[in-house]
Amino acid sequence: MSDIVLSASVRQNLLSLQSTADLLARTQHRLATGKNVNTALDNPTNYFTAAALDNRANDISNLLDGIGNGVQVLQAANTGLTSLQKLVDTAKSIANQVLQSQVGYSQKSSVESLPVTGATAVDLRGTTPFTNVAATPGAALRTGTSNAAATSATLINALTDGAVATPTGPAAGESFAVNGKTITFVASGAVAADASGNITIGIDQTLDSLLGVIDVLHGNTDTASTIDGSGQIVLNTGVAHDLTLTDSTPAGVLAKLGLTAATTARGGGAGNLDGKTLTIGPTGDGVATHITFGDGANGTVRTLNDLNAQLASNHLQATINAAGVITISTANEAAAETIGAIGGTAAGAGYAFHGLVAGAPVQDPAVQASRAGLVNQYNNIIQQLNTTAADASFNGINLLGGDTLKLIFNESGKSTLTITGASMNAAGLGLASLTVGVDFLDNGSANSVIASLDSASITLRTQASTLGSNLSIVQIRQDFSKNLINVLQTGSSNLTLADTNEEAANSQALATRQSIAVSALALANQSQQSVLQLLR
Repeated sequence: MSDIVLSASVRQNLLSLQSTADLLARTQHRLATGKNVNTALDNPTNYFTAAALDNRANDISNLLDGIGNGVQVLQAANTGLTSLQKLVDTAKSIANQVLQSQVGYSQKSSVESLPVTGATAVDLRGTTPFTNVAATPGAALRTGTSNAAATSATLINALTDGAVATPTGPAAGESFAVNGKTITFVASGAVAADASGNITIGIDQTLDSLLGVIDVLHGNTDTASTIDGSGQIVLNTGVAHDLTLTDSTPAGVLAKLGLTAATTARGGGAGNLDGKTLTIGPTGDGVATHITFGDGANGTVRTLNDLNAQLASNHLQATINAAGVITISTANEAAAETIGAIGGTAAGAGYAFHGLVAGAPVQDPAVQASRAGLVNQYNNIIQQLNTTAADASFNGINLLGGDTLKLIFNESGKSTLTITGASMNAAGLGLASLTVGVDFLDNGSANSVIASLDSASITLRTQASTLGSNLSIVQIRQDFSKNLINVLQTGSSNLTLADTNEEAANSQALATRQSIAVSALALANQSQQSVLQLLR
């Protein structure tokens, strides 16, 4: 059977009706999807550009979950730091209780000086004068050949063994020292002094002149040194200084004068500390003390306040009573310690601090038991520090345990943030458990613990600041990613979304056109219907 033959007018109207149907179907599809670009055939450029934008938006949207988890990891760490800070503050309050409790010793380490007559808190040196002391007479000196005893008028070069005329006294060029100043013998000449206070004296001078030189050099203005009836030199110290004789060149010069190298201390007991030194070895972790008593100038000690200022770095303190007894004892910071070794010229024979050795402190059992309880409380806090730091994790990541958090912000993986945690347990904060019977025994150990806790607080605050900064960055990037997704999706929509108002109008117009096309097709078919009527 051959194909149906349509007239030209019918075929033309049919084509128009088919075209209208196609347009109507496309318009209805746009209304149904809301897009005017649904396939690459609609608009290849817009379609593929929108697809790329949507893909990037989807990739960034997938990263938001990881960013959100990162925020929670940081929040968990921040919550842990807040709790750790509270625990450190609690530990500090326990250490402060030690400072506020009684000293843990019924008797602290201390020493008491001999009474320094006239010493007061305003002037510790005292006013009691020293007594002039005569040095032990030396060997008898002779002169001439008749075994005659030397006298103060005997010339130095006239000293002999008493049997022959051979001189036995010092020769020109020989010397000895008195309290650090040198007396040098020359062939002849009166007494002369150089700019340094050293003396030269001729061997043609008398022994009395030599004794006068010795008295001047060590400040003896009280009782002049003499030669007794047996020819022995009797030196006196005076009250100003001790008397120290030292051989110089050659050794044995003093023996020619019947003297020996020695120091003779002034009399007067423990009086007058002026110019004397006092040394005290380190007390616990204190700094060794070196004190010079004087008028208060150039760092010397005159008043009780001066003394305490120099004792403070060695954890010591001093008091003085009405009798002039100076008591030095440990401060509360070092109540558990024993005062270090005492030395210096003020501890020499005949002086206030001679022979002093400090005894060990005596513990107060009741107070120490209370302090032991505080040690146990402190150790419980340290344990809680460890467990709290270990529990501050989220999704298996603990920034307070030293873990690292890496966040990816873009689809290429090139925009990242790596946050490195730190160990915030007790060891990481520089804290450790204490030992009963060793720690909290005195204020010094409590202050040491408080210093460690202060350092731990600084570490926690620094870490909190670091995490807070990183959290701000992550939240900013999180908001940025959300906004960027919106921008990308809006851009995609601008390329593909249909104008529903326009498409609705098109649909109405096409429906009308379709009705008209149907009517036109009917009219085109009327000629054939007329033929049909003729055939009937």
